[in-house]
Amino acid sequence: MDKRFDAIGIKQVVRLEWYELALHLLLDGRSTTDIRSSLDEFVSERKQSGGYGERGEQTYTKAITQIMKCWVTPEKHLIAFRDDLLEYARSNSVEGRKALHWAATCAAYPFWFRVAFQIGRLLRLQESITQSQIRLRCFEAMGERSTVERSARRVVRTFVEWDVLKDSETKGCYEKTAQEAITDPDLAILMLESALLATPEAKSALGLLLNHPAFFPFQFPVLSGDFISQHSERLDVDRYGLDDELLKLKA
Repeated sequence: MDKRFDAIGIKQVVRLEWYELALHLLLDGRSTTDIRSSLDEFVSERKQSGGYGERGEQTYTKAITQIMKCWVTPEKHLIAFRDDLLEYARSNSVEGRKALHWAATCAAYPFWFRVAFQIGRLLRLQESITQSQIRLRCFEAMGERSTVERSARRVVRTFVEWDVLKDSETKGCYEKTAQEAITDPDLAILMLESALLATPEAKSALGLLLNHPAFFPFQFPVLSGDFISQHSERLDVDRYGLDDELLKLKA
């Protein structure tokens, strides 16, 4: 099994504008070395909360490593997917950028996807959720380990910084924000592919993916299996039952 599915990897809160800088530099044709250097200079002077201040090297380099793995130096089998994300960003200016960063992170770090899944499930049941509820769900799904708790907490704080969750008046309690409508089917297909890349089985019912809890910040358009298979080189659709469709990665 791909080691991504066993790894946690999320070691810092990573702000959306740091991702944006890496993407901008990639689109500008900058080299890996230049991008890393620019991120080092930029992030070393910025705190996770968005303010300015000097940070320890071990702290900010962990955030940069996450960004690099998502966009600049993805694993070999994720390069084609990353390239399509880049092409979409190149062709669509700033539209859907948060969704692109979400998809890139899900593919590179399935732990992000799994935490998002637990949060999305909770938010379907109640308007606000607590850190302790998230911790319990993550422990149930991934084992009661301190690394799971710490990294899940960082993911949650990153979600707040990305404005897909917001702090409530009660400490340790979070509320949902307005969903972002994904109107472009090409972007939606890329996001669905990221879910399959974040899933060991690399397949799922299409109806489930279109309403997947891990995509709680987004709202997808209606898509058919035929449309997806015609617009993606890496996705296949199998039909089972009368109206059910199974979306899967091509071998």
